[in-house]
Amino acid sequence: MAIQIEKRKPVSLIGEEPGLNHLIAGLGWDTAVVNGHPVDLDLSVFMLGENGKLLADEYFIFYNNNTSPDGSTHYPGDSRGGEGDGDDEVIHIDLSKIDPKVEFLYFAVTIDQSEERGHHFGHVQNSYINIRNNADKSVLCQYLLKEEFTNEDSLMIASISRNGGAWNVEALGQAFSGGLNTLIELYQ
Repeated sequence: MAIQIEKRKPVSLIGEEPGLNHLIAGLGWDTAVVNGHPVDLDLSVFMLGENGKLLADEYFIFYNNNTSPDGSTHYPGDSRGGEGDGDDEVIHIDLSKIDPKVEFLYFAVTIDQSEERGHHFGHVQNSYINIRNNADKSVLCQYLLKEEFTNEDSLMIASISRNGGAWNVEALGQAFSGGLNTLIELYQ
């Protein structure tokens, strides 16, 4: 059974299931057309050191940089409109391969071309991120976006952080305006 994660309440991923290393972060949302264009969400992950900054630009995984230098994290492709059931975008993570200097994985959701198209998270319905065990595809935890962000177009939705020999996942739900560039500036 999946755990519903809540803001400021970390949940341990490793330790619950021995040998759990391969995860899938999945993003889903309902289709919407606003101002003549589909609302297109993009999932990305910032791989940060203990100082809260990217180890290098290549540790920002998104549609234009789909694999981390250590080979631990891979983004297989972009869904443009949220069609179909289940995850619309995914990022695969092998925790056993993550560079030991990486302390945090921050998962971001942004709206592609939000400013040009007049899109914001108030147009997005039934959005979630879940973390699944790749071995059996079971959902370990899920965060449902319930807040209404009517001016924001980027969101830090969840984090995975080192905790000794374990990894913790936590819902963040921090919204920003200014698109992907705003988030990149925070972590470079």
